[in-house]
Amino acid sequence: MTSKTDSPQGDSLKRRASLVGALINILQTIIKISFGIVGQSTALIVDGLHSLSDLLSDILVIIAVRMGSRSADGDHPYGHRRFETIATGVLGISLVVMSASIVWHVVEHLNDPSSLPRPEKLTLFVAGVSIVLNEWLYHYTKGIAKRTRSKLLLANAWHQRSDALSSLVVLFGIVGVLLGYPIADAVAAIIVALMVAKIGVGLVFESIKELVDTALPSAMVVNIRNTIMTVPGVEGIHLLRTRQMGEDSYIDAHIVVDPRITVSEGHFIGDAVRDELVSKFDDVLDVLVHVDPEDDERVAQIRKLFTRAEMEIVLGQYFSGIPIEHIHLHYLNGAIEVEVIFPFSVCQYPAQLASVYKQCALIDEEMAWCIRQISVFFKGAYSV
Repeated sequence: MTSKTDSPQGDSLKRRASLVGALINILQTIIKISFGIVGQSTALIVDGLHSLSDLLSDILVIIAVRMGSRSADGDHPYGHRRFETIATGVLGISLVVMSASIVWHVVEHLNDPSSLPRPEKLTLFVAGVSIVLNEWLYHYTKGIAKRTRSKLLLANAWHQRSDALSSLVVLFGIVGVLLGYPIADAVAAIIVALMVAKIGVGLVFESIKELVDTALPSAMVVNIRNTIMTVPGVEGIHLLRTRQMGEDSYIDAHIVVDPRITVSEGHFIGDAVRDELVSKFDDVLDVLVHVDPEDDERVAQIRKLFTRAEMEIVLGQYFSGIPIEHIHLHYLNGAIEVEVIFPFSVCQYPAQLASVYKQCALIDEEMAWCIRQISVFFKGAYSV
């Protein structure tokens, strides 16, 4: 299991990776476009624009990380990680638009093959250096993306890998022209543009899925469900919702526990579920656990049941003149199970004790529509 990186440290690593990428892409953009123009390689110029898009994505990552790393506030109680999601979508759209314009431009030149430029041999060296630089940058950025669990940075890493692949296509295109195939460079330019467009479309769809709170992958959801069921005290789970925000995952779970345990024990079990999920899954930042005494999705609530205040009034009328120490109410299966606790002193008065049992029988008869069962207990005070 990958260890979690503290947020401030992770944000610092992401900024550093983006700055390194930005510096390398500034260099590549200048060299590729310059040598593409001098060496008459359309594919190398397009590849230079690809490096420029990498530079823009690095800048976008830096801005998104700065905005997304801000702490939660009153207006954004879940934090600002969605800024990274939006930035990823914007980056994807820009890649698609840029690719479409490049393809349009190159196709126009293909209509007049005589206007196609002939690349110089020097462009081969530039393409080769670009492949090496981008492959190194891909592995460097991907390593930090895994450490920080950043989808945006991982997308940027693949963007760097696509630049290496596009430079490889450019290399073959230039070689093709030098071997006597004049349209090879233009075809290579179109292939590179389509590769960039594919990446852009993927980024856009991933961002949309996250913005509409698409659930986590089904295999992970199954694993989460199985993990919850291993926590002692959990008898079932009937509602499990998951979503993604930046590199973080959030879980809402409704668990079923023994209906006879105390509220504090149910809360303790809920905390145990949360702690287990956060410790086992690297991406899980927070878990909201709702504790249920039964699977309330299967219970048909036919009528509105009495509240505690209303039930206290009703029982006070039935047991008028008999002191009640406490009342336990269990709302189960669309009805109420009542436990009435009397002081042990009631047992010392036969008339009161007889009245208690008589009234219980009367409640069973008259309140059956609401009260499924009524039980009585007698509590005594002991001293050692």
